[in-house]
Amino acid sequence: MKAVVLAGGKGTRLAPYTKILPKPMMPVGDLPILEILLRQMKRAGVAEVVLTVGHLAELMQAFFQNGERFGLPIRYSYEEQPLGTAGPLAFVGDLEQTFLVTNGDVLTTLDLRALIEFHRAQGGVATIAMHRRQVKIDLGVIQRNGGNDIIGYIEKPTYEFHVSMGIYVFEPRVLTYIPRGKYFDFPDLVLHLLEQKERVVGYPFDGYWQDLGRADDYEQAIREFETLKPEILGEAA
Repeated sequence: MKAVVLAGGKGTRLAPYTKILPKPMMPVGDLPILEILLRQMKRAGVAEVVLTVGHLAELMQAFFQNGERFGLPIRYSYEEQPLGTAGPLAFVGDLEQTFLVTNGDVLTTLDLRALIEFHRAQGGVATIAMHRRQVKIDLGVIQRNGGNDIIGYIEKPTYEFHVSMGIYVFEPRVLTYIPRGKYFDFPDLVLHLLEQKERVVGYPFDGYWQDLGRADDYEQAIREFETLKPEILGEAA
């Protein structure tokens, strides 16, 4: 099992922090976000990790090097220009078996081994880890009939969605749907797979998950990490 970590973004939502450090190197507690992911991957049986890098790539490579000190081989795939979230996969190479893909800014207690086993049991071409989120609208929501006639009024409703956690398991043939050298995001890929009648599966997860892309979420994760650290790193009794 190989894993690809998408680590080439500029992290603009976390500026000004990411003017100095690439987002996957931002510390949570005493560890960079990416090191936490690497530890989780090693525990799940991942044999090699590919980091797709662009912004401040030299810092990433200087810190993580070949992965020897983490006990997990690491190699690098460089983006000369931004290729979106899915586009970099076309240049990774040597992804000939089921492989894992994650964003480089995910903090979660998700058991990656369980996700991989679920994917294999389902038989789809892609599995997306998903988390249930509620969005509260602090305004009165007006429902219309397509024109200007009002047919309903909901005061401060709460809507529930399943959102992508930024963690995926793919079969190699997914790569045939990704254009080489073009900007291509994961929503584009998923929609294209569905158009081609490929089976895409969702893996529901209700445990802890935080996307660290925004400053508020990052600061919250720092506050929560010490309590969750044993579970996140698999050190719970």
